[in-house]
Amino acid sequence: MADFADCEGQFEDYEGQLIDYEEDKDIDEIEDDDDDVWDGDGEESPEENQCLFCDQIFPSVDEVFRHCEKEHFFNIIDIGRKWKLDCIQYIKMINYIRSKKPTSLEITQFKGDKPLWDSDDYLKPHNMEDGLLQYDIEYFISQKVGKDVQNEATSVDSNSSEQEHKQQTPVVMTPSEYHSLCLKLQGANERAESAETELQRALHDLQKMRTMVQNLVMSQPNEPIKSESAVHTLTEDEDEEYFGSYAHFSIHEDMLKDKVRTESYRDFMYKNKDLFKDKVVLDVGCGTGILSMFAVSAGAKQVIAVDQSDIVYQAMDIVRENNLQDKITILKGRIEDVKLPVEEVDIIISEWMGYFLLFESMLDSVLYARDKYLKIDGSVYPDKCNIQLVAIDDKDVHDKHIAFWENVYGFKMSCMQADVVKEASVDIVKPDKIISEPAVIKELDCRLCKFGDLQFKQDFQLSLATKGEITAVIGYFDIHFDRNCGNKVMFSTGPKDTSTHWKQTVFLLEKFIPVQKGEIVKGTVHCRKNKKDPRALLITLSIQDQSQTYLMQ
Repeated sequence: MADFADCEGQFEDYEGQLIDYEEDKDIDEIEDDDDDVWDGDGEESPEENQCLFCDQIFPSVDEVFRHCEKEHFFNIIDIGRKWKLDCIQYIKMINYIRSKKPTSLEITQFKGDKPLWDSDDYLKPHNMEDGLLQYDIEYFISQKVGKDVQNEATSVDSNSSEQEHKQQTPVVMTPSEYHSLCLKLQGANERAESAETELQRALHDLQKMRTMVQNLVMSQPNEPIKSESAVHTLTEDEDEEYFGSYAHFSIHEDMLKDKVRTESYRDFMYKNKDLFKDKVVLDVGCGTGILSMFAVSAGAKQVIAVDQSDIVYQAMDIVRENNLQDKITILKGRIEDVKLPVEEVDIIISEWMGYFLLFESMLDSVLYARDKYLKIDGSVYPDKCNIQLVAIDDKDVHDKHIAFWENVYGFKMSCMQADVVKEASVDIVKPDKIISEPAVIKELDCRLCKFGDLQFKQDFQLSLATKGEITAVIGYFDIHFDRNCGNKVMFSTGPKDTSTHWKQTVFLLEKFIPVQKGEIVKGTVHCRKNKKDPRALLITLSIQDQSQTYLMQ
């Protein structure tokens, strides 16, 4: 069919616009792990059914369109008829409205020959989780139109019945007229059967097209993505949720009250003032500006502080309150988007670490700033860090998260266990629950490492210090201020050190592993960014005869 061939051509154009994610050599193994382990369902993200013209969220797409008609005078049926919306045009329309944010009147009152969304640019999803993109608009419109026709037919039948009641006059025709009528009816019946066959074929082709489009738009395999394009290619809208989370005062209060964190940065700068004297410093993700003020106190000539979060407005007030506005320049925006008032800087400082070190992918932004603004002989602080794993024997923690679902107020909810265990948890682990020596699985030098280093696969060995059962493996990180420092400073987020707001990352095992003192347990860890959300992590842990992919988001 010609129309179907045209649509196939559009699909090929659409495929060319999808993000070109790098294929990983181990992706088949990863997908098998994700699909088969512990008979759990694959991870799913809830779809968002947000109104096209306001911020309201609805449980179904039908309710979205009812709301749009009632509150915004936007009737999807009228729009569908006016612009002859098929599945392709509908997807373009949704992505156009999401990205350009027109008013409903701009859509309904537009008088042009072609719709506003008549561009293949709008085949690329504005939001991968948009529930409206999966909606079968052609089926919806056909059902609605069918009901209207049925209502009209019912009305006509009713009127006809009344007329028949009023006049029961028999119809009389000659044999030749009767024969002619029979031939016409036979021809009409044959044409109807042929049309029905063609219609079924067209519906079959249409269903194939619809399935193809929905798969292209919404399919999200958990494969690794190119690190160098992961974060700094996100738009501000796509990154709004992340930066919005740092607009709340409580999170900054928690970080400032974390003495291990804050005092380590302060001690590094105050004890190494020779590094900062008369230097130009860039503070990436400045928050309240505390690191910028430390840098000025350590002798920095100029500090440029950058943050996209709205907390930056309080940072401006804090800087003025401390009479440092002549030394500290604060810019609102992402480091990937703003233009600095200088061509290069001597030092980059940043508190970029997330859970399991790499969660939230803020290090990507630091590396971007390093490559664009740092002098050849400049420094990034902290400059060295590592991630470590250690085994624990803590059945209480396991019961708290997993066994809990076996009896919830007298009801069984054990079906939750397979999904719950897939989420890495963040908790403070008791030191006396550790039963192995730590194993370093990743080391990074922030001055030299590349974007690709932030995703890795590494074998490890855990040397057991005591007899017991491994109920979980935990991860933590160490941070070092090292390069050119006369007084080196470091801190650890491990369970044997003073607790920090990072705590430890806990990877619960479904099956406990019995071990003996002195035994060596081997495993592999694979850490990569989540394609659905580059600031989230997917961590596959393979140990003994079990393997599980954990989500951090």
